[in-house]
Amino acid sequence: MRFEGKVVAITGGGSGIGREAAARFVAEGAKVVINGRDREKLAAAAKAIDASGSRVVVSAGDIARPETGAALVEAAVSRFGRLDVLVNNAGVFNPKPFIELTEADYDRYLDTILKGKFFAAQAAAKAMKEKGGAIVQTGSMWAIQAIGATPSAAYSAANAGVHAMVRNLAIELAPYNIRINAVAPAVVETPVYNTFLSDEQVKDVLPTFNAFHPLGRNGQPGDVAEAILFLASEQASWITGTVLPVDGGVTAGRQ
Repeated sequence: MRFEGKVVAITGGGSGIGREAAARFVAEGAKVVINGRDREKLAAAAKAIDASGSRVVVSAGDIARPETGAALVEAAVSRFGRLDVLVNNAGVFNPKPFIELTEADYDRYLDTILKGKFFAAQAAAKAMKEKGGAIVQTGSMWAIQAIGATPSAAYSAANAGVHAMVRNLAIELAPYNIRINAVAPAVVETPVYNTFLSDEQVKDVLPTFNAFHPLGRNGQPGDVAEAILFLASEQASWITGTVLPVDGGVTAGRQ
C-alpha cells in the first residue's frame, strides 16, 4: 500500500489515463479528488472507483481557468486535510495540419495543456510547501518526436512547454522537497480519439498504430497509470526533473 494515508488530486480524472490512475491510487490506499469539465462523467467515475463515496471526491471545472486548479487543491485540503500528490493529466488532442490551425485551436492547446498544468501545479506547490509532495505531469511523445501521420504542431508546442516546466520547477521546488516529473506517452487507447473520430473510425484506425511502436502494440491507460504511480511514490524519492517516455520504444528508434 504505497499511498496509505496519502491524498491525491488528478486533473482529467473522469476517463482514460486519469481515471485509471485514480483507481490505482485508491487501490493502494490513497484518497483522491478528480477534476474534469463534465460533472456527470466525474460522478460516474467516482462511484465506479469507490462505491462508498468516502475515498473519491469530485471537483468539476475547466482546468484552463487558474481558479479551477486552485479549487481542486482546496477540495483536497478541505475534505481530506492535506495534498501529497498532484497528477496533472488533463489534455486535448486533434491532429490538424499546421497551415489549417486557427488561433482558437492554438489557444485551446496552450490554455488546457500548458496554462492549466502551470496554475494547477502552482496551487499544489503552495499546499505542499510545508511537508513536501510530488507532482506528475502528463506530457507527450509528440513533444519529443514529430509524427507525420498525426500533424500536431500546437499540441506538441504546448507539451514541450510542459516538459520545460518540469525541469524548471524541479530546481525551484526542490528546497521544499517537492518533486516534479512527467510521463510522455505515445499512442494510448483512450476516449480522446473519440473526440475527433467516430466509433467506427477508432475501431479501424487505432490498430494501424500498433506496428508504429517497436514493442508491437498501442499503449493502454494502465501502462501510463503505472508509470505515474511510480513517479509519485517513495520508490522515486530521488527522481525529479525527469520526462519519462512511456511509448513502447518509439523514441528509442525504428526497426
